[in-house]
Amino acid sequence: MSSAFLNPSPFSLPSNLFSSARLRRRRRLAVSADLDRPRADADADADSSSSPSRGPDVFGGPRELAGLQPLVKNFPPPARLAASAIVVAGALAAGYRLGLRFGGSRNAALGGAAVLGAAGGAAAYAVRACEPEVAAADLHNYVAGCDDPQAVRKEDIEQIANRYGVSKQDEAFNAELCDLYLRFVSSVLPPGNEELKGDEVDKIVKFKSALGIDDPEAAAMHMEIGRRIFRQRLETGDREADAEQRRAFQKLIYVSTLVFGEASSFLLPWKRIFKVTDAQIEVAVRDNAQRLYVSKLKAIGRDLKAEQLENLREVQLSYRLSDELAEDLLKEHMRKLVEENVSAAVNVVKSRTRPATAVSQVVEQLDEILAFNNLLVSLKNHPNADHFVRGIGPISLLGGEYDTDRKMDDLKILYRAYVAESFSSGRLEESKLDALSQLRNIFGLGKRETEAIMLDVSAKVYRKRLQLAFTGGELEAADSKAAFLQNLCQELHFDPQKASEIHEEIYRQKLQLCVADGELSEEDVKALLRIRVMLCIPQQTVEAAHSSICGSLFEKVVKDAIASGVDGYDAEVKKSVRKAALGLRLTREAAMSIASTAVRKIFINYIKRARAAQNRTESARELKKMIAFNTLVVTELVADIKGESPETVSEEAAKEVERQIEEDEEWESLQTLRKIRPSRELTAKLGKQGQTEINLKDDLPERDRTDLYKTYLLFCLTGEVTNIPFGAQITTKKDDSEYVLLNQLRGILGLTPKEIVEVHRSLAEQAFRQQAEVILADGQLTKARIEQLNEVQKQVGLPPQYAQKVIKSITTTKMAAAIETAVSQGRLNIKQIRELKEASVDLDSMISESLRENLFKKTVDEIFSAGTGEFDEEEVYEKIPADLNINAEKAREVVHELARSRLSNSLIQAVALLRQRNQKGAVSSLNDLLACDKAVPANPLSWEVPEELADLFAIYMKSEPAPEKLSRLQYLLGISDSTAVAIREMGDRVIQIGADEEDFAF
Repeated sequence: MSSAFLNPSPFSLPSNLFSSARLRRRRRLAVSADLDRPRADADADADSSSSPSRGPDVFGGPRELAGLQPLVKNFPPPARLAASAIVVAGALAAGYRLGLRFGGSRNAALGGAAVLGAAGGAAAYAVRACEPEVAAADLHNYVAGCDDPQAVRKEDIEQIANRYGVSKQDEAFNAELCDLYLRFVSSVLPPGNEELKGDEVDKIVKFKSALGIDDPEAAAMHMEIGRRIFRQRLETGDREADAEQRRAFQKLIYVSTLVFGEASSFLLPWKRIFKVTDAQIEVAVRDNAQRLYVSKLKAIGRDLKAEQLENLREVQLSYRLSDELAEDLLKEHMRKLVEENVSAAVNVVKSRTRPATAVSQVVEQLDEILAFNNLLVSLKNHPNADHFVRGIGPISLLGGEYDTDRKMDDLKILYRAYVAESFSSGRLEESKLDALSQLRNIFGLGKRETEAIMLDVSAKVYRKRLQLAFTGGELEAADSKAAFLQNLCQELHFDPQKASEIHEEIYRQKLQLCVADGELSEEDVKALLRIRVMLCIPQQTVEAAHSSICGSLFEKVVKDAIASGVDGYDAEVKKSVRKAALGLRLTREAAMSIASTAVRKIFINYIKRARAAQNRTESARELKKMIAFNTLVVTELVADIKGESPETVSEEAAKEVERQIEEDEEWESLQTLRKIRPSRELTAKLGKQGQTEINLKDDLPERDRTDLYKTYLLFCLTGEVTNIPFGAQITTKKDDSEYVLLNQLRGILGLTPKEIVEVHRSLAEQAFRQQAEVILADGQLTKARIEQLNEVQKQVGLPPQYAQKVIKSITTTKMAAAIETAVSQGRLNIKQIRELKEASVDLDSMISESLRENLFKKTVDEIFSAGTGEFDEEEVYEKIPADLNINAEKAREVVHELARSRLSNSLIQAVALLRQRNQKGAVSSLNDLLACDKAVPANPLSWEVPEELADLFAIYMKSEPAPEKLSRLQYLLGISDSTAVAIREMGDRVIQIGADEEDFAF
């Protein structure tokens, strides 16, 4: 920063101009010394001159003239020139006379004239030299003598300069101009703790124009003020004073930028002199522009006009405020205006001493908000809206004082009050709907929140209107009750579905009053019917209400009856159940549904205890308790609900069981199933049949129900097991009465006859399979074993067809194991496979796919090593894969791979056998070679000893093969036609010679 003070010149202008200006300022330190006085004095002067003050307060007192200056001031320029000429001429004449008088010679006279003439010229020069100083003093006194600096006229200043014959470029005069401008700008700028008023730029520009000072010199004064503020900031150690000087410097930057406009970027080198950044300059301009714009917005009220918005737009541009900031500030100002109305309305609502007109006062405030919002919307759509300030549009309280959860509750209260007032006439007008929509947007309330408030208020109004129409007879007199209610909903803009819910609620309330004594009288039924007809309540809704309200009362009665237990279900309990079932006027289906829910919970408790039992006997005992509960309590309960006798219910249940038994053809096929069908004697001995309408079909999965049934069935089969000391057990067989209880258990569990048959059959089949597997351990079925199996089948009571399936399954499994073992050990060929398939043996399930593929590979390998030279493509590629049920394409690839590998091996084997003099084996190997060639046609083969190939061909020729085989072998061995003819002519001799040579070589 020190370099800034060493080089204060911020401009690239002629150096002599600023050096002379600095020289003049240094000469006039005495005049401008008060610029460096303490800040408090400067602030006091600024305060006294802020609106324009008298000149002496800004520019100091009048300046006194000394020496020749009064004389120069009193003489006009022509007089001063004439007087100077007279003085010089008089001095020359006087000098001449004196020289002539005292010297006595002409030369002496001329010398005297020269001396006195020089003195006169010096006096004339002195007068001429003090004219700029006098002009500057006269300028200072003129400006200081003005009551208002804004009254300074440019013509007066030019007249002063002309009076003394000086120009504004004169050093002293120009220095005075700069000094006056410096003082004025310092006085116009408010102190750091005060805000700009907005007229500072106009005052400075006007004063600068009146002085006629150039922009570079004026900019230098602004920079000088900046140096003074910066120097005071360095001299101040107080933090608050430092912040104050910073704000003063920001205001200087902002005002200077507006004064010089676009030229400020090169006339005001803030960055170079004070080391500030562009961002800091931008912040200074932005913050001060915002403050000035906010001060202008304070004059804007709710009575906006187009002219105001246009003027505000001009002010925004003059302040150099961006459209975005201007828009935000204007919206904030509009929001604060609305917040004033909202606060006033909230104070009225929350007032402890709320006046009678509180609601009207709140609505009045909200109407003002809506009117203001409509005005803003209309101005936004104005034809000249492009010339308006930015930010005109609908109001929103979001982002302001009321944009908090706590304040939002206050807005909801106001919205509710306005909604209630909108319904004051008993209906909701379209205009009110639009107003409510605007108010919701202004408050920033959510759609669900406003809909909830609207629904709550409108529901209350609807109830009130409905009550008046009901009691006044208007609804009853209407020709169409539905049309009347529909028109009422339309007037209130109320959802018909919500109206139906209110109707249902009214009906429920009336029903609760009617059943308070535990039953519905005829008068209650008529009253409920009247309400239903008047309010157009559907039958389904009425039934649901009765099921809910009357059902809860009936459920309590049912639970008390069930809780009485097997011994407590007496005549009094029966009477209460019948009274509730008939008096509450529940449908039989609804009453049975309620009773079913309660009974099934008791059944589930029994089943839980049965599952938790330690053994089968304990589990069966719990199930027997459940059966007894169903017979003695639930059956009685069902009879009382239906209004029938228990015997009738038992007979119906027995008939239903008999009907299901007769419909199932397999019932008589199983011995245990025949036992659960009760005889007349057994039925008379055990008593009545339990009810089956209430069961656990929908409460437990089928598997759980069948497991419970199977548990009791096993108990029936094995009997009761009793543990005695020393680890022994005693089994007590039961009679067939247990099977009748088993049948009742079936009804409680909700099992169908088909499911029962499946349980009995599976259990018998399981017992038969266990013994059959022991008998058929080796898989062989003999006549003695068949008789033994028939005896077992009769013992377990399994039908013959199921016994045969078990026997077949066992034998098939044993056979599958044997077949798979034979395939693995290579003891099974394709011929045997075909025989097994003809015998309807399912080989696909007995032999895995990998073993079948290995069997195919082995079969093909046998074909290639059979020595016949034959290869049947249909047999290998189609029939065998079909018999083995393997992929044909994959089988073809296996054949090709084997053929390629066996082709060369067959030639090597043939040569080896030739060397061993095994001609028959060699011929067989050559046939294998031809078989491989048929599968995969090959090129001629090569061998190290061609003579051996010729011997092979001769041996094969001797075996009298088919011509096509011999020709193909000739091609494969590479035997030429001439060689083949020679071999055919030589016959056995070739073979004998080959044998002798072999012996010799050995």
